[in-house]
Amino acid sequence: MSDVFLSIIIPAYNEASRLPKSLESLFTFLSHQSYTSEVVVVENGSQDGTYDTAIAFTEKYPQLRVLREKERGKGRAVQTGMLSAQGEYRFMCDVDFSMPVEEINRFLPPHLTDFDIAIASREAAGAKRYNEPTYRHLVGRFYNGLIRLLALPGLHDTQCGFKCFRGDLAQEIFSCQTLSGWSFDVEVLFIARQRGYRIVEVPIPWYFNPESKINVWRDSLHMAVDLLTIRRNQCQGKYRQCNDAKV
Repeated sequence: MSDVFLSIIIPAYNEASRLPKSLESLFTFLSHQSYTSEVVVVENGSQDGTYDTAIAFTEKYPQLRVLREKERGKGRAVQTGMLSAQGEYRFMCDVDFSMPVEEINRFLPPHLTDFDIAIASREAAGAKRYNEPTYRHLVGRFYNGLIRLLALPGLHDTQCGFKCFRGDLAQEIFSCQTLSGWSFDVEVLFIARQRGYRIVEVPIPWYFNPESKINVWRDSLHMAVDLLTIRRNQCQGKYRQCNDAKV
């Protein structure tokens, strides 16, 4: 068993300006926790010095590791981080921390028990959204309707960027991931569902960031195509073959 309780994986693309504040906030939070932890920043294809910025922080925080992933895409960066992490629990999050960092403990034992994957939800009872434009919310709800119809019935918010996986499960599921873009989390949750793992939604306070890198219209179209890819992969037995290969 790993001696690291929590691994935090942060994908970073052109985040040189936002990363320092986020890392300082994160390490301040972790310094007050009783459990052991590591932070894994995965830079992939940045053009603004993100990698050098992250590396500079390793001198101050020895529990920080910085990886480089040549292939573009948030999904590929998260996959690289998840598979290299050592934690008993592995938590993925966005650099902008649109969810307050203090909420992380709500995804972990002893606060949360009897789960395999815990995902942040902006739609579950008790969740709050702040400053989100109406058009963006409506587009998001339409896309989530497609997700529930084609892939993950019963889950009301699969696209929020904060998710926690048991470490052994993360190794298994992310090894089978095929999508490298924004829809990767739908795919890994779909694979987990196919294997009978328990997914729970955790309501959070969420703050809209106008600097988000998501282009609602363009990326929603790409993600809709990805949903069909996930269904095709299932029909072709790709996820089952991956499962059999690891037995």
